[in-house]
Amino acid sequence: MPGLTAPSNYAEEPPRHPALKINSKEPFNAEPHRSALVSSYITPVDFFYKRNHGPIPKVEDLSRYSVSITGLVNKPIQLSMADIWALPKYNVTATLQCAGNRRTAMSKVRKVRGVGWDISALGNATWGGAKLCDVLELVGIPKLSSVTSLGGKHVEFVSVDKCKEEKGGPYTASIPLKQAADPDADVLLAYEMNGEILNRDHGYPLRVVVPGVIGARSVKWLDSINIIEEECQGFFTQKDYKMFPPSVDWDNINWSTRRPQMDFPVQSAICTLEDVDVIKEGRARIAGYALSGGGRGIERVDISVDGGKTWVEAHRYQKDNMPYVSDGPQSDKWAWVLFEATLDIPANAEIVAKAVDSAANVQPDNVEDIWNLRGILNTSWHRIKIQNSACVGRSMM
Repeated sequence: MPGLTAPSNYAEEPPRHPALKINSKEPFNAEPHRSALVSSYITPVDFFYKRNHGPIPKVEDLSRYSVSITGLVNKPIQLSMADIWALPKYNVTATLQCAGNRRTAMSKVRKVRGVGWDISALGNATWGGAKLCDVLELVGIPKLSSVTSLGGKHVEFVSVDKCKEEKGGPYTASIPLKQAADPDADVLLAYEMNGEILNRDHGYPLRVVVPGVIGARSVKWLDSINIIEEECQGFFTQKDYKMFPPSVDWDNINWSTRRPQMDFPVQSAICTLEDVDVIKEGRARIAGYALSGGGRGIERVDISVDGGKTWVEAHRYQKDNMPYVSDGPQSDKWAWVLFEATLDIPANAEIVAKAVDSAANVQPDNVEDIWNLRGILNTSWHRIKIQNSACVGRSMM
């Protein structure tokens, strides 16, 4: 694309914060340490997880950059950044998450394929940009449409990056038109992140943000938008990011039997402790995050210090000095909820966190029941094993 290019090697990668845990260097995939993840409701850009499938694209000339909108529409167009900036701007606070979050723990049950992530392959940001439904109106697609006059039912996003999975072609993904054209779905063509221009790792100059859906659908470095009849046929939609039962392995997999994963399930994780930790007996602060897909709120987060025999409800919050109410008008429906509880920790405790969303969905209690060969959506109870010591300890406060 004129103005935006995809390098063929990793010689011109952007700088990254040295505190990130690097899970893959080329392509670059990294996450913050769990203790830093929930230090603030809005994740600083430097500590927002980096998920890439190839070298990071570069903007050579922003004035020459444009996005094409084509396919099953009556009037295809090209939009420059000036055209997009001219549309009404919206700020949407939303958590993006890699579907492979907590994959490392799933691999301990049976080995899976994919980048190994701890619990920090997610982040919460305020995204600024134009709503996709406003952009689609420019090509004659009214808001709340589910099909175009020419039969288009899906909106495909095409990046400029080069992926080995696509044999050097671009990353692609799609969402249903009825979601893209719904103002309440808050799908953005975003050019800002936390009040600043997007950086290269996060999609400069323009990316898609699809709230409540796995991050694989929020395409970065946008090249084109295609209105199509069927779902995107690209690798990452048809042969990746699908949920299979534990009985399926690489010898009997049939990708066509499963739909592409969209919403992520309810989940939670403890960020103030490692999975196996050493602390003194006594009171300790247990804190972490909880979230659910599809705009569903978090109704409850329960904490146990005896492996799930008894439970205590944690305090939930988002913004400072503002009570969090699941599905409340002042709550950010696309964003994570932070939780904390200060509890008495007995000797050799097993601390467990589980969340319940506003539709009464509950996390599964063990990872074995949801194991899948690609290691996605490990939303099982997060368990922490405590080894007490009279001489080794650290403050949880």
